[in-house]
Amino acid sequence: MRRKIAYPLAALGMAGSTLVIASPALAHGYVSSPPSRQAQCAAGTVKDCGAIQFEPQSVEAPKGSKQCNGGNASFTVLNDESRSWPATTVGTSVKFNWVLTARHRTASWVYYVDGVEAATFNDNNAIPEAIVSHTVDLSRFPGKRTVLAVWNIGDTANAFYNCVDLNIGGSGGSTPTTAPTTAPTTAPTTAPTTKPPTAAPTATTVAPTTAAPGGSEWAPGVSYKTGDVVTYNGVSYKCRQGHTSIRSWEPSIFTLALWLPL
Repeated sequence: MRRKIAYPLAALGMAGSTLVIASPALAHGYVSSPPSRQAQCAAGTVKDCGAIQFEPQSVEAPKGSKQCNGGNASFTVLNDESRSWPATTVGTSVKFNWVLTARHRTASWVYYVDGVEAATFNDNNAIPEAIVSHTVDLSRFPGKRTVLAVWNIGDTANAFYNCVDLNIGGSGGSTPTTAPTTAPTTAPTTAPTTKPPTAAPTATTVAPTTAAPGGSEWAPGVSYKTGDVVTYNGVSYKCRQGHTSIRSWEPSIFTLALWLPL
C-alpha cells in the first residue's frame, strides 16, 4: 500500500505565501516533450488539474485503454476536452521524449493518433534508460491532433498513458527542445516507497520564467534547457533535458534523469 507524505511548507515570493509540497510518487514515467497534458498541468500551463499536477508520471492503468487517463479515475481531468489543451506546433516528424522515474521492464511503446496506431517500438522486456526518445512520422495526420502515447510494461498487466496535443505540420513546425514540465526523480531500478496525496493539496503554482543565465543558483519556475549549468547547495549541475523546474524536485534529488553533477 502506498504511503502519503507531505514536505514542510516552503516560502514562495513575498512573506506569508506558502507552498505545500508532495513527495515524489511511487510512479513511473511521462512524456515531457512535446509537453503531454499532465506535463502542462505540472508546469502550471493548465490550471486547476487536481492531483495530476503533483505526479505527472502516475497515469497508470490496465493495458488496452484509448483514454488519456487510461481509465484511471484519479485523473479524469486529462479527458476533459473543454479545457482547450494547448497544442504544440511541430513538423511531420516528431521526437517524443519520456522521463522515467522508475525504469520498468518494457514490452512496447505505442503511439495512437485519434485512435489510429501511428507507430510501435518493441523493447522485448528490456529495462529502458532514464530518458527514452522515439521519432514518429505523423505525416498521415496533419492539423490539430491528439496523440496518445502508451508505455506497456513488460512484467505487469499495466501501462502508462499520456495524451499530447499537437498542431502537426503547422507553421514553424519543429518539436520544442525545452519541455515546459516538471523535473523527475533519479531513475531507480525499483520504485520509491512514498506517494503524494490522491487529492490535490493546496498549492501556489510557480509560473515559468525565461531561462536562467549560466552558472546561476537553481530556482523553481525557471525554464532550463539542455546544457544549462546551475548550482545548488554549493554543487554544480548540468541540465540533461529541457524542463521547467518546481519546488521539491531540486537537482540534488533528481540527478541523472535531468541533472548531471559536475
